[in-house]
Amino acid sequence: TEKESHKMFGGMSKQFTHESSCCACTMQFTVFFPPQAEAGPVPVVYYLSGLTCDDTNFTFKAGAQRAAAELGLALVAPDTSPRGHGVEGEKDSYDFGVGAGFYVDATVEKWRHWRMRQYVEEELPAVLRANFGDKLDTATCSIMGHSMGGHGALTVGLRNAHKPYRSISAFSPIANPTAADCPWGQKALAGYLGGSDKGAWAQYDACELLKSYSGQPIAVLVDQGMADNFLSSQLHPERLVAAAAPGANQGMVEVRNHEGYDHSYFFIATFVEDHLRFHAKHLK
Repeated sequence: TEKESHKMFGGMSKQFTHESSCCACTMQFTVFFPPQAEAGPVPVVYYLSGLTCDDTNFTFKAGAQRAAAELGLALVAPDTSPRGHGVEGEKDSYDFGVGAGFYVDATVEKWRHWRMRQYVEEELPAVLRANFGDKLDTATCSIMGHSMGGHGALTVGLRNAHKPYRSISAFSPIANPTAADCPWGQKALAGYLGGSDKGAWAQYDACELLKSYSGQPIAVLVDQGMADNFLSSQLHPERLVAAAAPGANQGMVEVRNHEGYDHSYFFIATFVEDHLRFHAKHLK
C-alpha cells in the first residue's frame, strides 16, 4: 500500500506498507525510483539504518537522491525492526527491541518475530519483485548502511556476496559485535540469540565472516568519522582490515578515516555520493 509519494530530481520517492509474514506485522519501507526506472528496470541499492531509526532517516537526511537520479540507481530503505507486537520490554531501551532489530533472526522465543535478516535477505526483495518488477532489477543490487545498519550491510552482504549483492559499503559500522568491548553487540546478540551458544553469534559478525570468507572477492568500502563518540567503545572498524588481511582476501576492505566527522547524518550526507558512485561502478 502506498502511503506517500514525492517527486525528487525527476524521480519519485515513495513510502509503502505491507503485511510481513516473517515479522508478523505491518512493515514499511521507502523506495526512490530514479527517472530511468520509467524506461525499464534499474539496479537497486539497499540502505540499512541504525539504532532508533526507521526508513525515513536516510530518506530525509542523507541527500542521496540527487546522485541516485544521475546514476540511475533505485534506493530501498527498510525499517529497522518489527513494530506493534507489544512484547514486554520492547521499548525499554534504545538499543534493543523496537528500532533495534540488529538484522538478525532471533531464536529466543520471546523475540521470535524479530527476523530482520530474513526480511532483508528474502521477504523484502520478493515484495519488490512482485510489485515493481518493471522498474527494479533486484537481481542487480548492492547494499549499504550506517552503524547498526552498517553491521547489517556487511553481514548480509558477505553472507550473500554476488548472490545477489555486487558490492558492500558502510558508514561507521558496528564491525565486531561478538567482541567483549562492544556493548551494543553483546546486548543484542545475547538478547535475540541467547547467551549459551555463542558459536551462533559468528554469522552476525563482519570480522568473523571476513576471517572465514572463501568466496569470490567482493568490494567493501567503509567510511569512519574520527570524532565519532562510539569509535573506540562500540564500532572498531579497523578490525575489518585485519580480519580480511590473511590470504586471498587481503585488500578486499577499504576503510577510510575522516578527521573531525562524527556519527551523525551530517557525516553520511558528506560522503553518500562517494558510496553511490562506488556501487554504480560495480552494478554496471
